[in-house]
Parts: sequence; C-alpha cells; structure tokens
Amino acid sequence: LQVVNNSALLSKADPMTILHAATVAATLDLPINSNLGFAYIVPYKGQAQFQMGYKGFIQLAIRSAQYRKINVAELYEGQFISYDPITDTLEYDINNKISDTVTHYIAYCKTVNGFDKYNVMSKDEIINHAKKFSKTYSSKYSPCVTNFESMAKKTVLKLLLSKFGILSIEMQIAQKADQAVIEEIDGENIEVEY
Repeated sequence: LQVVNNSALLSKADPMTILHAATVAATLDLPINSNLGFAYIVPYKGQAQFQMGYKGFIQLAIRSAQYRKINVAELYEGQFISYDPITDTLEYDINNKISDTVTHYIAYCKTVNGFDKYNVMSKDEIINHAKKFSKTYSSKYSPCVTNFESMAKKTVLKLLLSKFGILSIEMQIAQKADQAVIEEIDGENIEVEY
C-alpha cells in the first residue's frame, strides 16, 4: 500500500499486477522499499512490473552461501587498462583516476569452490544494452534516466549471475520475474509477461 500511495502512476495500475509483484518480492523475502534498493514495483502501461535492484541480486547470492565474494563497481576515466575475455583477466589502476567520468562497470563473483568470473561492460555497452532490452528506455521515468548508476550495476551483475552464477531457486525466480508483469504466481511457479 505504501508503494502505491507514493506513486500516482502505480495507483492507476491493475491491482492484481501490483499484488502479484508484491507476492514475488515477499516470496524472495526482499523488501520493496526504494530506499533499500532490493526490489521495486514499477508502473508500465497500466500494469505493475516487478524489478530487482542490484542489491537484491547480491542479497540472494549471499543467502545462497555459494559465494565467497561478490561485488559490483565502477571504474573512472584513467582506471581501466584492459580486459581479456578469453582468460578473464582484468587490469586496472585504481590510483589513476583522471576525472569523475565513469567508463566501465564491473561485476565480480567467486564461489566457495574457487570459481571466479568478471563481467566487464563499458558505459556505452550498458547504454546499448538498455536501448535493446528496456521497454522504458526512452521514458523520463526509466531507471536509465532516473538512476543510471544502479541500473548499470544491476545489468552487469544480472548478466554475470545468469551466465556463470550458481542459481538457487530464489535466484531463478528473480531472474525470471525481473522486469516482468507477473500474471500468476504459485509457489516457485510463476507466469510472466515481458
């Protein structure tokens, strides 16, 4: 109720889609308080979408007890040196920051069994990804406009975990439900519309 009361657009959304999005958040035990950044319910064409925040993905990874390390960070102009996708080798110099312009976003994880992996994307790659996959990219309400940094961090982390992470049941639900209108939810089974 608090989320809906704080959003004029959500107050006009189909109530069942709001309820279903809230149910997914409750199923994942992620608060939908925007100040925390774990999960969100956002309006989209008269309906409500469930959206994960990058902090929500980190929270689910931590809870799985399968990750020794997990992080998302940005590199500023001058810090990025190179990334070799074949050997998954990232070179950077944190002490060589020459401006406040972010050039790259990095997600990193290391599992308890020792597997580690980076996902490195330039700011331009993040923007191109958003243009291709975000239905709301051109909207003034889009996270690409209102909170680019969080959206960029979520993008690199979500792609890393979906390709190389250990996906607990909760993480699988989160991956499927993210940026979707939840049509039906029954335990671990959910029907979504993107």
